[in-house]
Amino acid sequence: MSSSSASASTAGGTTTSADGSTSSSFWRNNSRTIPGRPTTVGVNRIGSGRPIGSGSSGGSSSFQDYQDSVSDAWDLGDDEFCIISGVVDTRISKRASQTAALNVIKTHKSGAAGSGGGAKPQNSVRSDTPESSGAATSAGSGRVVAEHLADEGSHVTAVMRIENLDIQTQQQQGQQQQSSDGMGYVNDQRLRQRFHAYPGRPQLLKLSSNVASKDVECESKYEKFSNILEAPLLNLIALKELSWSGVPRKMRAVTWRLLSGYLPTSLERRQTVLERKRVDYQKLVQQYFDADRRDESQQDTYRQIHIDVPRMNPHVALFQQKLVQEMFERILFIWAIRHPASGYVQGINDLVTPFFIVFLQEAVGADKDLEQCQLGDLSIEQRDIIESDSFWCLSKFLDCIQDNYIFAQLGIQAKVNQLKELIQRIDGTLHRHLQLHGVDYLQFSFRWMNNLLTRELPLYCTIRLWDTYLAESDGFAVFQLYVCAAFLLHWRDQLLQEKDFQGLMLLLQNLPTHNWMDSHIGVLVAEAFRLKFTYADAPKHLEAKS
Repeated sequence: MSSSSASASTAGGTTTSADGSTSSSFWRNNSRTIPGRPTTVGVNRIGSGRPIGSGSSGGSSSFQDYQDSVSDAWDLGDDEFCIISGVVDTRISKRASQTAALNVIKTHKSGAAGSGGGAKPQNSVRSDTPESSGAATSAGSGRVVAEHLADEGSHVTAVMRIENLDIQTQQQQGQQQQSSDGMGYVNDQRLRQRFHAYPGRPQLLKLSSNVASKDVECESKYEKFSNILEAPLLNLIALKELSWSGVPRKMRAVTWRLLSGYLPTSLERRQTVLERKRVDYQKLVQQYFDADRRDESQQDTYRQIHIDVPRMNPHVALFQQKLVQEMFERILFIWAIRHPASGYVQGINDLVTPFFIVFLQEAVGADKDLEQCQLGDLSIEQRDIIESDSFWCLSKFLDCIQDNYIFAQLGIQAKVNQLKELIQRIDGTLHRHLQLHGVDYLQFSFRWMNNLLTRELPLYCTIRLWDTYLAESDGFAVFQLYVCAAFLLHWRDQLLQEKDFQGLMLLLQNLPTHNWMDSHIGVLVAEAFRLKFTYADAPKHLEAKS
């Protein structure tokens, strides 16, 4: 636009043309394009034929057109270029990558919309199988759907439902059905059912391509973590804000040590503190774990731990190794001795698992398959580091919820009652449905509170959830209540379809989360944050009604 013939922009948004006439415009005209600002060329209001911002009041604007017009916006906090992992000196403009991503999304949408007729795309899954028809109508990864449901109390709640789609599993099932007479597919289904025969048991961290690709997407985030962690004096608030949405796998071990309060914020003191705390733990083992020095109560504690540890993750070979079980026994026994008010309570053994996995991953390498890992291949020093760091981080982690494990577990009982009151206020329909069929919140949510959802989620999802828990500035005890509420509301539709006590309890005790990914946890904690923001400062909503 030349300055001689074009309209001159003023601060008030009034333009003056060459002939001296003036007109008002909503958008200030400028000589350059502003990122994220709608363009006035080619984007019309539906039914009006006039560009957006032209002052027309008739017709309703198309959100898709508006989204297209602001597709040049980017996050000012991100880098201008993104780095491709594994390719040296290759940088791609984020604007170009975002444009390509939007084109892919549009292609998938149009393919899904046109799947009912027309030419079929090449290399597609057979449409005559139930699995392929489901994949064709929902191309791409899982979609997040926000449905606004009006309740009888005139409360509008946004229930986030995540479609559990595992495209990789669907493709494998489709290939098996095409390449064999069906026996391979049936055997695979039986194996899968047998593998998931343990209700609510956590699964081992799988380093599949879907999970490993998360690190590629977090290259810019990895650099931000490095800048914070390498500072002479750590900015703990900035680290918590960055960790709340997830920690890259390579940075998770050191980040968890810092967030749990195990390591100091001073960079020069960290190695000294680590060495001293690890020596202290070995002294505790020598002082308390020796069988000759245990009194009768300590011996009873050890017996219970010795019984529980082999039962933990019975379908995962890693946790059946003798060295691993001995490490867990020492960690749990020393923790129980140091916390006599609670002692050992069944369920605490599950809370050691995420720390153990994170520090084991650090020892063997981020790309190592933990399912094939043998603890005997590690040096004694490496095993001692994993064990001592797991113990100290567990101790720090449980400090804010120790009332969950005292006599009668009063803390958990209080939280279960709070969850009941919270759901009654958020979704009265779901609450009455559970009450009508005799389902007590204590029957299903006690385990959620006691094990912090470790038995309801795959293990890699639990680790992602604990990124957020550790990043909660005021401790995760309060936030976990809202995570449980969001988790229950996620299954609202399935629960309302069950019409008897047995069906409800079978669903609540074995929720189908085995296909969940990090993205599901991201939506879960986001919904929990929304609920906390809405209800936490309302003092009456957690009080028992008289």
